[in-house]
Amino acid sequence: MTAAAARIQYAGFWRRFLALLLDGVLFTALILPLLVAIYGPGYLSWWLGDSSELASYGVADLLITYVAPFVLVILFWRHWQATPGKLLLDCRVVDARTHQPLSLRQSVIRALGYILSALPLYLGFVWAAIDKRKQALHDKLAGSVVIQVIDDDSDISVAQWRERLSL
Repeated sequence: MTAAAARIQYAGFWRRFLALLLDGVLFTALILPLLVAIYGPGYLSWWLGDSSELASYGVADLLITYVAPFVLVILFWRHWQATPGKLLLDCRVVDARTHQPLSLRQSVIRALGYILSALPLYLGFVWAAIDKRKQALHDKLAGSVVIQVIDDDSDISVAQWRERLSL
């Protein structure tokens, strides 16, 4: 893809919401079996009914459910500019001014900002629906934006299409 073939636009609220939902499903699918293996079947019944949103079943649950995602999301932003959900939807988290990858400081601020965005009633996330650059509260705090990279294939020749399809 040439530089002229790629357009960048801000990722909208629903695209970002879907990416967050995909990340949540993927994360749950990975950690729930791990936590059941560690704590046994009692963990699953606790998780399904008895747990509150910020409750922890034990130290492993605390580390795997809260600390690991915090660290992983920062690593994903630093190395791929996106979480798996955003990657699937052609979105990248970048510096708002330069459109370059986030610094470590920005990544940590953005991750901590998720907590503030969730209070109250996830209004900090909803802010992206009305902001002109589609920034949520955590983006404003970190100086980041979520962009959608659009591949414009209008300048690709038939030979290039054949080459793409043969892979």
